[in-house]
Amino acid sequence: MLTIRREAAADRQTVEDVTRRAFYNIYAPGCVEHYLVRTMRDHPDFIPELDFVAELDGLVIGNVMYTKATLTGEDGTVKDILTFGPVSIAPEHQRKGYGKRLLEHSFRRAAELGWDVIVIFGSPANYVGLGFKSCKKFNICTENGRFPSAMMGKELKAGALDGRRWVYRDSPVMSIDEDQARRYDDTLEHMAKEFRPSQEEFYIMSHSSVEDEV
Repeated sequence: MLTIRREAAADRQTVEDVTRRAFYNIYAPGCVEHYLVRTMRDHPDFIPELDFVAELDGLVIGNVMYTKATLTGEDGTVKDILTFGPVSIAPEHQRKGYGKRLLEHSFRRAAELGWDVIVIFGSPANYVGLGFKSCKKFNICTENGRFPSAMMGKELKAGALDGRRWVYRDSPVMSIDEDQARRYDDTLEHMAKEFRPSQEEFYIMSHSSVEDEV
């Protein structure tokens, strides 16, 4: 039986371990996401009310964490929005629908709390089935005017985005020091750093943009 609940202090090390195992060697040899989890909770942009774990038969097998981000309109209007990540499911429990259930629970709770937009970076294959669309369709770009292929948006309230040009900025907490992250990883139980094809896929996706009209 799967239970989704708020993260408790006693879950923190397990969440970090699950995150590390879920991300290791996926986007680069090793990973930094578990270090981000460790540092995120103390940042003012972290949203504890949207920090959830998925528990299967009494064991934590996954988690999702949210932070604040912003959209800035052409007229200078600043809109507070959400972004999430890391979102993790332990490797042995992936592809069973648990991640979808975890995220859908978090979407409902975010809407209840009054949030109306989420913007993320990730693989479209993982998120379009959850209602995410290319940010080009919402006219949301990065500060350099690009529409990255990996940047997607979701309205939690229909019409929350009105078609004007928005510039996305995520929380400073996402700009982690990768050297510190690697040093921290070296203090943990050894995991072999390897090359995997998913790393090249991530490189291509993260360096490409949607430029044509969609």
